[in-house]
Amino acid sequence: MRASSGGMVPALSLTKDPIPRLLWQIAIPASVGMFFNTMFNFVDTFCAGMLGTDALAALSVSFPVFFVMIAVGSGLMQGTTALMANAIGSGAAGEVRKIFAQSILLVIGVSVLLSVGGWLATPWVLRTIGSRGGSLQAAIEYMNVMFAGGVFFLLQMTLNAALTAQGNTKVYRNVLLAALGANLLLNPVLMWGWFGLPRLGIAGIALATVLVQIGGCVWLWLAASGTELCSRLPRKLFVPDFSLLLRIIGQALPAALNMMTIALGIFVITAYVQQFGSEAVAAVGIATRIEQVVLMPVIGLSTAVLSLVGQNHGASLPQRVRETWLTSIRYGVGLMAIGGVLVWALGGLAMRVFTRDEQIVTTGAHYLLTSSLTLAAYPILFGTVFLMQGLKRPAYGLWIGIYRQVLAPLIVFQTLVFVCGWGLWGVWWGLFLVNWSAALFALWWGLRTVRIRTEA
Repeated sequence: MRASSGGMVPALSLTKDPIPRLLWQIAIPASVGMFFNTMFNFVDTFCAGMLGTDALAALSVSFPVFFVMIAVGSGLMQGTTALMANAIGSGAAGEVRKIFAQSILLVIGVSVLLSVGGWLATPWVLRTIGSRGGSLQAAIEYMNVMFAGGVFFLLQMTLNAALTAQGNTKVYRNVLLAALGANLLLNPVLMWGWFGLPRLGIAGIALATVLVQIGGCVWLWLAASGTELCSRLPRKLFVPDFSLLLRIIGQALPAALNMMTIALGIFVITAYVQQFGSEAVAAVGIATRIEQVVLMPVIGLSTAVLSLVGQNHGASLPQRVRETWLTSIRYGVGLMAIGGVLVWALGGLAMRVFTRDEQIVTTGAHYLLTSSLTLAAYPILFGTVFLMQGLKRPAYGLWIGIYRQVLAPLIVFQTLVFVCGWGLWGVWWGLFLVNWSAALFALWWGLRTVRIRTEA
């Protein structure tokens, strides 16, 4: 950022430059970064598999526990991004700096509470969900290290929020690329105790992840503090301002709870699918990973929507807010139409990359068939949720998440699977109906919201 007589003018002007160009400039690095992050998780899974079944099971059963911390971090990131972007758009440099400082203070306090709670609750939670024996011990070893480094997971997200609010997603993309490379090197060294180090096993995978997060925090801090808005922060900005902390929490909490509905949604789907055997559960696990890769451009566009809507709403430019949202939907639906064709045509082949079990391949291909018709709903859903977050109305995302992940699936799955007797096809087509009904409502609500604000 640089100062001018007209206020704060960013090198990349989110309030003046053409919307289509800005969307791609922000979305493409964000999408690429998500790909590197997915590959990071794949490396961990691959390495755990080399340690044995207990280690692999430990990663699987640990995910729901650690997902709580990830959801909280994501909520804080979205809330901080929205508030900082609004302040940047309105030209309130002092407010931007204060939000940044207070968000760091908040994330440190929250991460300490989550880590302590995680240490105390993890053994009980893991036993409750059925983990036993060697896999239970491995999961506890893994989670103890992860919770020890919990502050760095959340801090990295908050530091990235400061850059994303300014339209900069390239730094985080580079961090995630470097993280992938570092993880490839550190995992075997720490797992097997190379170079005279102790053999840590599954705890080595966790330690490698924590070390990578620490490195990412250093990189992101240098990048964020190198911007004019976040540099040379005086100590007084870190004195707790409870009114501002409550504002950040007010933006972050609904977004975090919305993320947690995803975990509930996975539980609901699994509860129905597992009645058709372990092969069906395995098929869903593989197929959803393929689906997530196809959806990466949509996630990148959603990140761009949050930055652009936040700044333009702060600058009182409702026409640009409307253009941002509608343009992101057009681009996203177009990309997912292409992605849907590819998933429909290559679904079976993609499944065979991960398994040779023909029953799993066939079941997963059936899921991907209906998914190919559902993909275009996600740009509408995600884009509208981030539109509302940028307008500082985060509760919308929570309510749509509860409907889409929990309430509607319970009703629709039960009806199609058992009442109509569709079996697994009832789950697949149920997902189609639930997501499209939510997307059409989101489209109506978004049009209503931007029309009211444009006419005001």
